[in-house]
Amino acid sequence: MIEKKQVIQKEERAVIVGVVTQSQTERQVQEYLDELVFLAETAGAETIKRFTQKLTHPDRATFVGKGKLEEIKQFITGRNITLVIFDDELTGSQIANIEKILNVKVIDRSDLILDIFARRARTAQAKVQVELAQYQYILPRLKGMWSHLERQGGGIGSRGPGETEIETDRRIIKDKISLLRKRLLEIDKQALTQRKDRGEYIRVALVGYTNVGKSTIMNLLSKSEVFAENKLFATLDTTTRKVVFDQTPFLLSDTVGFIRKLPHHLVESFKSTLDEVRESDILLHVVDISHPQYEDQVEVVNRTLQELKSQEKPTILIFNKMDLYEEQTFDKWLEEDVKQDMLRQLKQDWDQRTHGNSVFISALEKKNVEELRSTIMDKVVELYKKKYPYKTEFFY
Repeated sequence: MIEKKQVIQKEERAVIVGVVTQSQTERQVQEYLDELVFLAETAGAETIKRFTQKLTHPDRATFVGKGKLEEIKQFITGRNITLVIFDDELTGSQIANIEKILNVKVIDRSDLILDIFARRARTAQAKVQVELAQYQYILPRLKGMWSHLERQGGGIGSRGPGETEIETDRRIIKDKISLLRKRLLEIDKQALTQRKDRGEYIRVALVGYTNVGKSTIMNLLSKSEVFAENKLFATLDTTTRKVVFDQTPFLLSDTVGFIRKLPHHLVESFKSTLDEVRESDILLHVVDISHPQYEDQVEVVNRTLQELKSQEKPTILIFNKMDLYEEQTFDKWLEEDVKQDMLRQLKQDWDQRTHGNSVFISALEKKNVEELRSTIMDKVVELYKKKYPYKTEFFY
């Protein structure tokens, strides 16, 4: 059995590949590749070039076709490029076929995200969740990914008569998946006990696309020092702090960020971590309004919340990084009253769409923080009155 290992070594040089299909426009593919570059950088790779291919549907053998692979091969030859990253999921046989032609390591977006998660995992729960997702990713790709498994082998007690090495490895992985699921259940039970021990407090969870500033807002509201970094998936573990506004306490949790094309197995494995979202009373959906596709990111998060059956919870949409948004949107010669009119219109539009549940802030510059605190406080007090009406000391 070949051991799992990180797919990206330090300072690797890479090229990335995307496909324009009927369901993905050229613009969308370029946006996805921008994000893929950021993912590669987070994992420690430098992106040298990007390739795109227009196809009605991906090629079954090589995903992009042999002609495009020959173009990629010509580019990477002699440039010390050791890695090619595809933006879409590849099958095991596609990976094997592409590696045979390019003669370099080939991974897909899911494998890249799993690699980042493996690097970032710190707690026992996160490590088990990532390992489980990795094995679930490997299992259907065994035949294509591991050429050594095609050899026949024998061993006392490890395989049946005539059973191939690949079948043995498949059985070993299935046993490992079963064991990891049991360990995860045990960890989940402990986590559930800890959550129950928190008492009768309103629970508030920060959710949002990765790298939108959730941890910065967590630090701002809770006056604590939660790890915050300008990289994707800077933290995988849920952090919970007790916060008190005007003598009214509540529990605030920071959760793992979401992303487009998040591997299904990863979502499944991390559902226990996302219990903080499911069990919360209020969601603070943080949005990086300075991002060109921030509305698409809002939709990605909403779809994930729907999958977690949490889309109906009371939600405050927090538009963060307003300082960057204004810097990118407004010309320095623009008259101040015109600028203020445009900002008012933006806020009115989102107020209508969220029924008044939106706030525009800059967590880094601490702008409009008082309005955010007041909006959260109103929701918290309202829910205390509904859930724990006898806790009158928490009402103002």
